[in-house]
Amino acid sequence: MTATHAPTLANVAEHLRDDEIHVWQLDYQPRHGRQPLRSVLGAYLGITADRVTLTNGEHGKPALTEAHDPSLGFNWSHSGSHALIAVARRIAPGIDLEQMRVRPRALEIARRYFSADETAALAALPVPARDAAFLDLWTAKEAVLKALGRGLAFGLDRLSIASTADRLILRRLEGDDVEAWQVQRLNVDATLVAALAWRGDVRRVRLGMLASGD
Repeated sequence: MTATHAPTLANVAEHLRDDEIHVWQLDYQPRHGRQPLRSVLGAYLGITADRVTLTNGEHGKPALTEAHDPSLGFNWSHSGSHALIAVARRIAPGIDLEQMRVRPRALEIARRYFSADETAALAALPVPARDAAFLDLWTAKEAVLKALGRGLAFGLDRLSIASTADRLILRRLEGDDVEAWQVQRLNVDATLVAALAWRGDVRRVRLGMLASGD
């Protein structure tokens, strides 16, 4: 992942292909609100950030208003001082980001909210490896739910994900065909855990970094 400045963002945005998903990593502070998101979306829409208008879906997922290009799909996630923004055409991507940290209640939370097979996989791990594995599953499940346009209220136990060394596998999604879905782990930073999901064909994921102040 390389540092990318605003002019390059505009150039990259201009060439977004239908078989790609662009993911941008950037610094984030709560006081910024949705301004960083508007800035990135403005580059893809060819307008200034202040002209980007957003609305919230039924479950709180941000979306572009009808005034904008309906083919452009996006999602974002922030944790601590970091954020990720995913942008694509003709699909609704879902992305989730969490800071790596100790999770002493990971197995307890999994037993309460995760599927039985996910919980069993976590329980089989040595304790030192459990925190990262828990966040791996959590971000993947969140990414799928966000791509669906649903929140946690949908039920984390209504989908099941297997995590292997090289990939994430959606094993079950209640009411949907898992073969129609793509779920990918994003290796953005050693201190972060992130996942991207979408319903549709395999796409190339391009990662970029926005420097502070862009």
